[in-house]
Amino acid sequence: QVQLVESGGGLVQPGGSLSLSCAVSGSDIRDKTMAWFRQPPGKERELVAYLTNIDNTYYAPSVRGRFVISRDRAKNTLFLQMNMLRAEDTDVYYCNIVTRQWPWGQGTRVTVSS
Repeated sequence: QVQLVESGGGLVQPGGSLSLSCAVSGSDIRDKTMAWFRQPPGKERELVAYLTNIDNTYYAPSVRGRFVISRDRAKNTLFLQMNMLRAEDTDVYYCNIVTRQWPWGQGTRVTVSS
């Protein structure tokens, strides 16, 4: 059974930074395309970024140039460095394999507000 545990969220002022982590157990992420998602209130969960098994990346247009996705293969952990945060980045953030087939974790809440 795969388990995903996201952490690192919190309250930050506009223009600030946060680093999210996703610890994965039950599957090796080294050869997987891993992704971060976020879910605005009342809306569908949306893709933020993904990282392929050969380290190609994709970013949603709204975060491109501000967020960086990476992984630590030794720790089986996925990261999302979030810079130049905006109020519209306020959401609960989740990680998963890009196909979304693993059970979702609890997510980590990011609030951008002055």
